[in-house]
Amino acid sequence: MPDTHPQFEALKAHATQTGYLLSSAALLEWDQQTKLPSSGGQYRSEQITYLAKLIHERETDSQLGDLLHELSESQDVLGAAPASDIATTVRELKRKYERQVKVPSDLAQALAGASSKGQQIWVSARHENDFSLFQPALEQIINLKQQQADAIGFDDCRYDALLEEYEPGGSTREVNSVFDDLSAELVPLLEQLKGCGQQVDSSVLHRVFSIATQEAFVKQASAKIGFDYKRGRLDTTHHPFCTEIGPDDCRITTRYNETFFSSAFFGTLHEAGHGMYEQGLRGDWYGLPPGQYCSLGIHESQSRLWENLVGRSEDFWKYFFPMAQDAFSDALSDVTVDHFHRAINEITPSLIRVEADEVTYNLHIIIRFELERSLIDGDLAVGDLPEAWNEKYQRALGITPPDDASGVLQDVHWSAGLIGYFPTYSLGNLYASQFFDAANTQIGGLGELFAKGDFTPLKTWLNENIHQRGKCLPPKELCKEITGEELSHKSLIKHLKSKIVRTYGPTA
Repeated sequence: MPDTHPQFEALKAHATQTGYLLSSAALLEWDQQTKLPSSGGQYRSEQITYLAKLIHERETDSQLGDLLHELSESQDVLGAAPASDIATTVRELKRKYERQVKVPSDLAQALAGASSKGQQIWVSARHENDFSLFQPALEQIINLKQQQADAIGFDDCRYDALLEEYEPGGSTREVNSVFDDLSAELVPLLEQLKGCGQQVDSSVLHRVFSIATQEAFVKQASAKIGFDYKRGRLDTTHHPFCTEIGPDDCRITTRYNETFFSSAFFGTLHEAGHGMYEQGLRGDWYGLPPGQYCSLGIHESQSRLWENLVGRSEDFWKYFFPMAQDAFSDALSDVTVDHFHRAINEITPSLIRVEADEVTYNLHIIIRFELERSLIDGDLAVGDLPEAWNEKYQRALGITPPDDASGVLQDVHWSAGLIGYFPTYSLGNLYASQFFDAANTQIGGLGELFAKGDFTPLKTWLNENIHQRGKCLPPKELCKEITGEELSHKSLIKHLKSKIVRTYGPTA
């Protein structure tokens, strides 16, 4: 297609201008979670609701529909390679248009307003440790998400319509199948570990770690692996997240615990992994599909890869542990790198998802996946959610949350209307393991590079093979092209078994 094709240029201009509104909304939402005064919530909800109206109008504009129809029938587009920038732009914008046009404007606005208010109410309810304060807001959000799913339509179940927003081409049936295979391996692993008789002393992670020192150390580590602070920033929040405001403005957040080292450190590596994906996208296609992330499952693969496959590795800490000892001399002066490495890889059932070990983490996700499916299908009432949550935790992990804050109120997602999001975390774990294996095979000796503090070859490989591809390939095809295999649990299970042996010894 010629560079000056008028319809395509018009399409790009429309999408770019819509992107200005989307990034403005993202900035308001970032501010709501980090800097907004407590009394500013009501007006912020009104701002976000109004922006949602403008965005929805642009995303469902009939002129946009006409442009997409003309271009999708154009020989210039039909003759282009499916993964080309031009074909990708038309295909993905059309897919989004056809989805958005089914959702009435008043429903889109209601969802935006309810999600903004819901997050504010969730913060208060979590602080007060009282689910009943949040229940009415969540009931409204679930009702609106049911309406949204019904408006979009689905072949099998309502949840499919919502999952598609985050993992294009994914289905509830496929996720169920993957999770069944994963659970079939994880549960015996946990049982085997319980019976091995080996223990890990993780008490060293619960000494006093100055928050000011943590702030400096996590920023140093995240910059070293490749997060560019000239194009991003780190702030604190109730529940860590990453958001991009523009091609050179990526915001990551974390939260600190003075008596638990892992919370901020690994939380920051996780969000930095998300941020490095955003910073690795092609800026010349910003706001357009070739310059947007492939899916949330692929996005999560980047955060989980840097957090776990890199950040919890022995070689990573061969480089960083001397720095940690210098920074936290009172807490770590009598600790060896081997002791520390085993501590950060302890495997034990716990209540908090974002602080869970690599083995049990996926069980946390499966619990949420099952619960939100039941909520959307109408099989579970919101008022019964805390009891259902606790029952599933007892059955899957053998522990029961003592209160709402460490149970049903620990995640921000449902308050923000992000229903269908949770499965992408475990999909991300699967993708991450396969991508890391492929990178290690192609680059060679990643561990030796990490031990020297050299993370550039891995970051460059991810930039070239994943980040710069944007949405040009669907997630399943991207995985197959990079790794030569379909998405599978096998690579992750192999990694986990190896980690268990390194942490607990060969008898495990």
